[in-house]
Amino acid sequence: MAYLTQYQYYENAGASPEDANWGSYQYVSLRDIVSNYQLMYSGNNELVNEKSRYKILFHAKRAIQELNYDAFKEIKVLQLNVSDDLRFILPSDYVNWVRLSMFKDGVVFPLTENIQVTSAQAYLQDSNNRILFDETGAALKPEFSPIDEARLNSTLKSMYLNEDSPYDGYEGWCIDGMWYFDFPVGGAFFGLNTETANANPTFRIDPKSGVINFSSVMSGESCILEYVSDGMEGGDDSLITVNKLFEEYVYAYISYSLLNSHMGTQEYVVNRSKKNKSALLRNAKIRISNIHPGRLLMNLRGQNKWIK
Repeated sequence: MAYLTQYQYYENAGASPEDANWGSYQYVSLRDIVSNYQLMYSGNNELVNEKSRYKILFHAKRAIQELNYDAFKEIKVLQLNVSDDLRFILPSDYVNWVRLSMFKDGVVFPLTENIQVTSAQAYLQDSNNRILFDETGAALKPEFSPIDEARLNSTLKSMYLNEDSPYDGYEGWCIDGMWYFDFPVGGAFFGLNTETANANPTFRIDPKSGVINFSSVMSGESCILEYVSDGMEGGDDSLITVNKLFEEYVYAYISYSLLNSHMGTQEYVVNRSKKNKSALLRNAKIRISNIHPGRLLMNLRGQNKWIK
């Protein structure tokens, strides 16, 4: 691995962009991982015999993907404005969401996932409610389903206590932090359903369509999506890196995967390799957890606060 001079690190040796190397020392590239494994862990005198580079590359990528799903604390953030169709297109490298927020008036408001259906497909039907088909036998679809039209037209009522709620604007009584109304909320005349006690807009992710559908009050607002990627950087192997705290684990993952898939390998060798992989993963998770005394002290200070 080539080391950078201070000039290369801070100013990219005068090239653009200047910040290209900032923070790079904590990572090792996929290319270096594969090359190091071939040199140090694979060969005639090693536990793993000579293997093709493409096999090592495949298992190295799988290890990095699993780390991104489970262990890495590298969350990507994307901010976009929600258009009039109340949709937020998921990023191209999206795998799973962490948190969605609305940025308004300089404040970040956390959004709640909607547990009720807000979007659906639909088929065209005749007067007898029979589905209509085209000449190829495919069912005809309208541009929007009735529930989508209601959401886009701001006529879809919400079970949440926000602007789309049928009870928005009603008066109630707040007693000891609990709201009481003259009409049933959450199926009863007393108390408040905390699961739906949300005044902010709501969302529901449609992973197959690759969009996030929002409630009508989100139109034109700025949305911040925090999400998890697989770390494959759009298929560009030259950009794939892994934190050095997990480097040894990646080597162990590759060895285990190659031994486990090789016919004739003794079972005890495979099990030993599996245990080594698991132990290295636990150690790396502890290292990256960043348990600092200062953070613990901030939490412990809460034990002295008064409780009514």
